[in-house]
Amino acid sequence: MDVTFPNELLIALKEDPESFRRKVLIYTLGKLYETGQISGGFGAQLLNCDRWEFYRLLSENGFAVIDYPDDELEQEAEVGDVWHEQTQKS
Repeated sequence: MDVTFPNELLIALKEDPESFRRKVLIYTLGKLYETGQISGGFGAQLLNCDRWEFYRLLSENGFAVIDYPDDELEQEAEVGDVWHEQTQKS
């Protein structure tokens, strides 16, 4: 699928076509990943990078990379608190 943007937009944003295309792809894949419509592996494949690079790009562009359910997030926070307390005693 091809999406066309007017050249005036690229000029106004002072973007070259390739970097703008990549930004649009990152934002699109980021939203799809956040909503659970694609996996990190599939997003990485579409961006031609590894999964960790995909997560880094999403994070740099304001997307949530890890989205725990509330109960799991609370459990992770408790484990982190216990670990922090133990390392402070050492």
